[in-house]
Amino acid sequence: MKTIVICGATATGKSDLAVDLAREIGAEIINADSMQIYRGMDIGTAKLSVQERRGIPHHLLDVLDVSQDATVAWYQELARKVVTEIHGSGKHAIIVGGTGLYIKSILDDLNFPDTDAQVRQRLTEEAKLFGIVNLFERLAQLDPAAAAAIDIKNERRVIRALEVIELTGKPFTANLPREDSSRYPDALQFGLVMDRTELGARVESRIDRMWEAGFVNEVDSLISLGINQATTARRALGYAQIIAMRAGEISEPAAIEDTKRATRQYVRRQETWFSRDTRIQWISPSQPRLETVMMKINSATS
Repeated sequence: MKTIVICGATATGKSDLAVDLAREIGAEIINADSMQIYRGMDIGTAKLSVQERRGIPHHLLDVLDVSQDATVAWYQELARKVVTEIHGSGKHAIIVGGTGLYIKSILDDLNFPDTDAQVRQRLTEEAKLFGIVNLFERLAQLDPAAAAAIDIKNERRVIRALEVIELTGKPFTANLPREDSSRYPDALQFGLVMDRTELGARVESRIDRMWEAGFVNEVDSLISLGINQATTARRALGYAQIIAMRAGEISEPAAIEDTKRATRQYVRRQETWFSRDTRIQWISPSQPRLETVMMKINSATS
C-alpha cells in the first residue's frame, strides 16, 4: 500500500486534489494541518465540509477542543497509527496539509530533545522582559533557516527553537530529521506551486469569502469555548486577529487586512520549509494536477 503526501502553501488547492486522488486510487486521507485538528475551527482553516469530502474518510480532523494544546510528538503517534490502520485495511494513505513539521514527523525520525523546564522558563521570562523581537533576532543569528520558517509573533515556537539550540548546542534545523531516515522510504511526495501574484490574489479572495461566510461568528463561539485560554489555537491566522478585534485592540477592517498580510507571510514561510525537502516532486499550475500525480505514481511503481 502506498503513502502519498500532497503538500504546499495555503490556498494552492491541496485538499481538493487529495480528494480527487483518493477517489481515483482508493485511499483515505490524513489531515496534516495543525489547526484543522480543532473542533469548531472550520471557516478560518478552510476545512472541507462533509459534503466536499465526497465520501472519502478523513482522519485527524476535529480531534481536539480549542482549549487543548497539541504537540508534534502527540500528532506523530496518532498519525503513524492511522497510516498503519489504513494500510492494514488494504487502502492507500494520502497525507495532505501545509504544516511541514507535521508531515515530516510522520515520514521521518524526529530527534528533538525533551523540554527543559528551567531553560523554557528563563526564555519565557526573557521574552516578557525584552520582547519577542529580541529573542527572534537571537534566533536569526544562531539559525537563519529556522528564523525564515518561524513567525516572529509565534512566541512558543521561537522559544522552543532557542531551547533546542541551547540543549543540543546545534541549530534548531540541524535537529530536524534527515531525509535518509524516512520511516516510509517509498512515500511519494507532491508539492503544489503557484505564481506568487496569483497565489496572493487567491489568499485575499479566500479571506474575504471567510468573512462573508461568518468567520467572526465562528470565533465568537470559540471564545465562549475557551480559545483565549489556549496556547496554540488562539494564534491561528485570522482567529488571532478576530480575538484582538473583539478585545477592542483593532478594528474589523484592520483585522481583515492583518489576516491577509499574516497569511501572505505564512505562505512564504511554507515555501521556504518545503523547498528544503528534495524528495518533493513539484506540480506546476500549467500541469493537469490529477493526471500528473497519477502518471508519477504509476511510473514509480511500475
